[in-house]
Amino acid sequence: MLLPASLCPLKWFRRSNGGATKRHECGPWRPKSKRHLLLRLMPLYEKDPNGPQTDNNSSAVLANRLPGSTRCVFQDAVRLWREVIGCLRVTDSPVGHAPSCCRGARARRFRLFTRCLRDFGGARETAQMATTAFSAAWALLLWISHTASSARVYPPNEVTLLDSRTVQGELKWVSSPTEGGWEEVSIMDEKNTPIRTYQVCNVMEPNQNNWLRTDWIARGAAQRIYVEIKFTLRDCNSLPGVMGTCKETFNLYYYESNNDKERYIRENQFIKIDTIAADESFTQVDIGDRIMKLNTEVRDVGVLTRKGFYLAFQDVGACIALVSVRIFYKKCPLTVRNLAQFPDTTTGADTSSLVEVRGSCVDNSEEREVPKMYCGADGEWLVPIGSCLCNPGFEERAGACQACKIGYYRALASDAGCSKCPPHSYSVREGSTSCACDKGYFRSETDPASMPCTQPPSAPQHLISNVNETSVNLEWSAPAFSGGRQDLTYNVVCKRCGPDGQRCEPCGVGVHYTPQQLSLRTTRVSINELQAHTNYTFQVWAVNGVSPQSPGPDQAASVTVTTNQAAPSPVTSIQAKDITRHGVSLAWQQPERPNGVILEYEVKYYEKDQNERSYRIMKTSSRSADIKGLSPLTSYVFHVRARTAAGYGEFSTPFEFMTNSVPSPIIGDGANSTVLLVSVIGSVVLLLIFIAVFVIGRRRSKYSKAKQDSDEEKHLHPGVRIYVDPFTYEDPNQAVREFAKEIDASCIKIEKVIGIGEFGEVCSGRLKMPGKREICVAIKTLKAGYTEKQRRDFLSEASIMGQFDHPNIIRLEGVVTKCKPVMIITEYMENGSLDAFLRKNDGRFTVIQLVGILRGIASGMKYLSDMSYVHRDLAARNILVNSNLVCKVSDFGMSRVLEEDPDAAYTTREIMGTYQSQGGKIPIRWTAPEAIAYRKFTSASDVWSYGIVMWEVMSYGERPYWDMSNQDVIKAIEEGYRLPPPMDCPISLHQLMLDCWQKERAERPKFSQIVNMLDKLIRNPNTLKRTGGEIARPNTTLLEPSSPEFSSPLGTVSDWLTAINMERYRDNFTAAGYTTPEAVVHMTQEDMTRIGISSAAHQDKILSSAQGMLSQMQQIQDRMVPV
Repeated sequence: MLLPASLCPLKWFRRSNGGATKRHECGPWRPKSKRHLLLRLMPLYEKDPNGPQTDNNSSAVLANRLPGSTRCVFQDAVRLWREVIGCLRVTDSPVGHAPSCCRGARARRFRLFTRCLRDFGGARETAQMATTAFSAAWALLLWISHTASSARVYPPNEVTLLDSRTVQGELKWVSSPTEGGWEEVSIMDEKNTPIRTYQVCNVMEPNQNNWLRTDWIARGAAQRIYVEIKFTLRDCNSLPGVMGTCKETFNLYYYESNNDKERYIRENQFIKIDTIAADESFTQVDIGDRIMKLNTEVRDVGVLTRKGFYLAFQDVGACIALVSVRIFYKKCPLTVRNLAQFPDTTTGADTSSLVEVRGSCVDNSEEREVPKMYCGADGEWLVPIGSCLCNPGFEERAGACQACKIGYYRALASDAGCSKCPPHSYSVREGSTSCACDKGYFRSETDPASMPCTQPPSAPQHLISNVNETSVNLEWSAPAFSGGRQDLTYNVVCKRCGPDGQRCEPCGVGVHYTPQQLSLRTTRVSINELQAHTNYTFQVWAVNGVSPQSPGPDQAASVTVTTNQAAPSPVTSIQAKDITRHGVSLAWQQPERPNGVILEYEVKYYEKDQNERSYRIMKTSSRSADIKGLSPLTSYVFHVRARTAAGYGEFSTPFEFMTNSVPSPIIGDGANSTVLLVSVIGSVVLLLIFIAVFVIGRRRSKYSKAKQDSDEEKHLHPGVRIYVDPFTYEDPNQAVREFAKEIDASCIKIEKVIGIGEFGEVCSGRLKMPGKREICVAIKTLKAGYTEKQRRDFLSEASIMGQFDHPNIIRLEGVVTKCKPVMIITEYMENGSLDAFLRKNDGRFTVIQLVGILRGIASGMKYLSDMSYVHRDLAARNILVNSNLVCKVSDFGMSRVLEEDPDAAYTTREIMGTYQSQGGKIPIRWTAPEAIAYRKFTSASDVWSYGIVMWEVMSYGERPYWDMSNQDVIKAIEEGYRLPPPMDCPISLHQLMLDCWQKERAERPKFSQIVNMLDKLIRNPNTLKRTGGEIARPNTTLLEPSSPEFSSPLGTVSDWLTAINMERYRDNFTAAGYTTPEAVVHMTQEDMTRIGISSAAHQDKILSSAQGMLSQMQQIQDRMVPV
């Protein structure tokens, strides 16, 4: 049996026939004598009688680095060398005739040496093979020991299930065959740590099938495992004569099992993982030069489902040594991101899977937004979503929330850190959420924790008074000390005192203060309606935010005054006791504040037409007067005032009445009441008549419109803002400066990307303007590398939005143009686009809520229409919804002012569900036919689009016209087909949709009319209870307009009665209010009798025809409805 090539590093071996062999070839060799044997070992031992040369010139160290059986060979060889070297050095006797000095114990040593070799190699070779096996094994194992590394540091995202280098003792893996195949060898690494390896090198014999199987390995939490193999492999080209049998690869297998005690290798149970080849193989030259060529290969296996598995290595004829085998799985290691802790997480089973992990806030923190991260298949965490904030009293330091130090505080859970206590305050413990005020200093309930503690103000200075009869004017100066605050106000306290200035009491509610009594910002006040000849004490208090916490008399200034005698207050409640052709008897009550003794009353009266140009005066000392000499049937106006010693008071408010034509006295208050009642009833009757005429006219003309020119002429009222097209500016930047507010980029904080727009990213963030609270905003950014045209088009939307101010139009906050990136800042709409919001909440809203949504959209479009503005792209996707379910019109990229563009000829080609024209893409499913055909965009075309939006809302975001192509949609519309009512859609709403889809744009309602109609529906919810059945589906056969079965229920009642020869009852239906087919189809026999149709035969005929019309209506609900 020849030795393996990998075990033949020496080139001087000869074959048994004694002939010289080629270089690097090896085979059995029979020495002629012991001297010959030892001299052939000389290249190995370098002729050193003390033993072979090693790195540290110590044979003992080298022996300790070899496995047990190899160490036996090596140590016996050294001892043999030392025993026989002396007696063989001078003789060349044959082995059988050695001198006596070489016999005895020395011969016994030599036999022991050869026996160890047989034990080591497992072969039945003779002693003549001893030296060859010894030198080859020593060279290979010395090579392995130099290629091994003892230090094992695993990456943090890997969990090792098995590492052969860390196993204590023998591995004892199962091999097949048990002899002559894989062999376990123990070597020492560079730190004298024993490691176990397996090697095989049967390259000289063909058809090798050597298996090596690991013990059972529990997979734990792993679903996918990785196998890392470190090995060396001999280059077959460096071994002459073995090209047919030598291989440079081996195979790797695995077998899943719940049994951890399987003893034998059953090859058919194993599944092949891969064929392993070496990137680098070594040669004899590499061994001599001590060049290490260690290969490392990693393979993965998954998905694993059983409790454990076995690995197997198949050798098919290679010379290989397995230095180490490590089996591991990957995890995303425990980490802390944004103050949220994410635990160790095993990766998913697939190489592309992501495992969502919810983090938990670290100690002393709370969620701002649910923290989440995704664990990738490579064991790496992806970008975190959400975050935590430190609780009040704590701040973020080194990834943890640590308590604020003494003298510091943190009041809110925000991004800011701890702050030093403001002036006149302190904290005495760590983790303070606020600082206590120093003695004598205070903080109001509304003061933020960051505000310094302050004090109440001192009293106002220089208080002076000015008395004018029963009025007092007070003036004062600001206090000398404001308390360190800016919220200084003044309160006035009025007290009425006795003649001696004692026994004061509050003035009560009859006193009037101008401008007000409390929270005055000015330093003057007028006090009116005081009593005459009365002592008053007035206190003026200086007040700030902390005054209630420390009130004191030193905060008020006071003054005492005495009012003068004053004129009386006006007379009220004048009544006509008796009215005749030429006179009237009047009576009245005493003034509320006479301010002394009433000396007399003065009555002033005149004809209403004279308007005080000619009046008469009558005086009386009583509270009544008889006025004579008046003209019959004439309206007169009366005023009354009282006089005291201080003079006349003010006249009363006008009192008006008309004299009679004949003597017809009316008694007391009842007269006035009767006249008033008659007048009111007459006015109401006239108003009802007017309303009835108006409604009948509206029903006849429905949406009658004035003649419109081709561009739908607008009649604008003075004061209505007109939209200005920014593209008319010679310098587009001027339009931006005029209509949009420039915002400093430092006021904006971008938080996350929520979408991608035409010009760049759309983000959410926060805007904090100086002196204002922080608000959430949406931020559109202009991508880098933009052209000047792109920048102009991008900012044009801001120039458009900046002109609008309506609760149902998206609000522009401002723009950033002075730095990059260029940004447009708008209000943030939490619920996103309306179509997606409706699909997400399918069926969750009542009809009234949906009508409220439609009303808000219509109100916004009415505002745009009133500004002579056409949107051109009105659709549910361009309606945004905020957290309060308020809908706002957005996306003004396609919008333009009403204009006539003769160059905008319509040429189309279909692109991704829209049509491309010279002027841009047209959303076919939402666009009016005249806009598609002639590019004629008006407010009427926006009304058509609004009808489609109504259909989207009532169908909860379903796609208009379903999966019909754009060409089919255009053709169907031209042929008169329209969308059917969505499921559970009230008939009144679908009728409004059909009105919006009138082919003639002049017949469509205006947005102002739509708003009024929706308001009526909201006020009368019973009109929304009648629905139109199930929604039609895209596979529904369309109803042909020319079909004889189609008798449109949308025709007039008059035409219907004529068709059934019942036109004689036309006036009966009209008088009873049955003017629409929808009303007629629900009539009963009692209704027929009530409106005057007494013939039973006629009743049956009309009811039968009405039921047929109702059936047709219901069938149409399941189809596209022509109009």
